[in-house]
Amino acid sequence: MTEPTEPAAESEAPAENPGENPPEPDGEDTEGPRRRARREREERRAAQARARAIETARAEAKRKVMGAEAPQPKTLGRGTVRGLKLLMWTALLAVVVVGIGLLLYFTPIMSARSIVVVGVGAVTQDEVVAAAAVAPGTPLLQVNTDAVAERVAGIRRVASARVQRQYPSTLRITIVERVPVVLRDYPDGVHLFDKDGVDFATAPPPPGIPYLDTENPGPGDPATQAALQVMTSLRPDVAVQVGRVSAPSVAAITLTLIDGRTVVWGTTDRTEEKALKLAALLTQPGQVYDVSSPDLPTVK
Repeated sequence: MTEPTEPAAESEAPAENPGENPPEPDGEDTEGPRRRARREREERRAAQARARAIETARAEAKRKVMGAEAPQPKTLGRGTVRGLKLLMWTALLAVVVVGIGLLLYFTPIMSARSIVVVGVGAVTQDEVVAAAAVAPGTPLLQVNTDAVAERVAGIRRVASARVQRQYPSTLRITIVERVPVVLRDYPDGVHLFDKDGVDFATAPPPPGIPYLDTENPGPGDPATQAALQVMTSLRPDVAVQVGRVSAPSVAAITLTLIDGRTVVWGTTDRTEEKALKLAALLTQPGQVYDVSSPDLPTVK
């Protein structure tokens, strides 16, 4: 009896029977490279998920043992949302304001079409406008008000100047003129000095301005400053009676009245008190009124 041929022998001889289909290999042999790679990735993912689940379970068990509560997911509260909205609107408003500012700065929408000058007397409006040197049509935001005020204050008769923008198209300049307190004769004419000792004008003096007798009159001269301090402390009805104020030094100030009477003032100590005593003394007859010691004023 002939023994049957083993199946393995038939699968190993495909060349002897080329017309026959080869038997199907096992499922593991028929898996392609792509399918195998996919399967391996899925297995790795599953393994990682199991590892994470185990770690989470361990952490949860540890928290329970330690008595700690599980962390709650953070959520944005109403206050936070409201703050974010406010920040957004603030940023938007800032952008709008900057845009409007740039528009006004670089365009003639709001430009200096007129200049208003306030406080002029001896100084003319044309002098102030010329010193301001602001070209018509200049955007108001481009006008440096401090620089304009400094230029206007450079006029000798101007004590101070203030410059303001008045939208939509006006520049307002307010000046304070210097007021003469004393005068001094020079070869070119009479010079007027204000309360700070500034020689601000060469012009005929207004009535009632006394003559200043100091060696070096000016704002930096101590004797000049002392004489002016005395003059500005006098009551108006007394000041108009003074024809000359002499200050050879800060400690030897004297006043000569228009009618020839003399006031010995001395130093600038207790100036206000001396001014009050002098106003009372001048009601008494005499030629020399000494208030150098206000505790013991005398009349001779």
